[in-house]
Amino acid sequence: MFPKRFDQARPFVTLGIILLGWIFLPLAVKSFSRATFFEIQAPLIVADSFVRDLQTFWSNKAHSKEELLKAGKEVSGLIAAYASSNDRIAYLDAEVLRLENLLNIPSMPDFRFEPARVARRDFSGWWQRMIIRKGSNYGITVGAPVVFAGGVVGRITEVHRYTSVVDLITSPTLRLAATVSGDTRPISYQGGLNNSFTSPRGTVDFVPLDVYATAAASKHLVTSGLGGVFPPGLSIGDITSLESSADGLFKSGEVQLDQRLGTLTEVTVLVPLNPEE
Repeated sequence: MFPKRFDQARPFVTLGIILLGWIFLPLAVKSFSRATFFEIQAPLIVADSFVRDLQTFWSNKAHSKEELLKAGKEVSGLIAAYASSNDRIAYLDAEVLRLENLLNIPSMPDFRFEPARVARRDFSGWWQRMIIRKGSNYGITVGAPVVFAGGVVGRITEVHRYTSVVDLITSPTLRLAATVSGDTRPISYQGGLNNSFTSPRGTVDFVPLDVYATAAASKHLVTSGLGGVFPPGLSIGDITSLESSADGLFKSGEVQLDQRLGTLTEVTVLVPLNPEE
């Protein structure tokens, strides 16, 4: 009887021994094993992403010529608008440089814009992250901000040879300094516990008492530039509710984030030109 019961429990005993062995392994061995496993898995993730791109390409081939002509006209309009925006940005950059020299203040950190395709999304109640198809082979560094047309996407937390892991702004593990648009007082933003089928949300703390926000009269939240990671003025989301904290000194509330965060196919990594700064 005893040998039979032992045979039935053998898989659980083996699993327990493996788990105990993993717990007591040195941290360096764990980190090496994790990085090695990720590098082995990375080609499969990237290949799957390329297959999806190929499927999208062939599905687009099925569109009629009229649809393609209409899309081409829309793209031409966007290109003209972006060209005008680039001229405006060049003028503003020159004006900022002039004011920095006039007031003798240090320059803001400079970044190189590195576009990257999204290879995989990994959403759960405890973390929100994505894997992009560029890594150390394109000079991407840990901590680099990731953005898109709607504002902040997240921050690079892991860099491998051909891929990188992005901790999304929806993740509870991401915190950053922010301000209400038009206000200079810093407040704290943190990602929230987001379910897979709900609107992306975050939270704010240390909001001044004279700031009010409701769903009907929301306040726009942007990055403050403090901390040296994210440039100032990048869009985060809209504060939709605020209530006094337990100590009564500040307010805390919820932030409605951009709905497109869960469906992004391409992002831009802001790679710092002078990481030492």
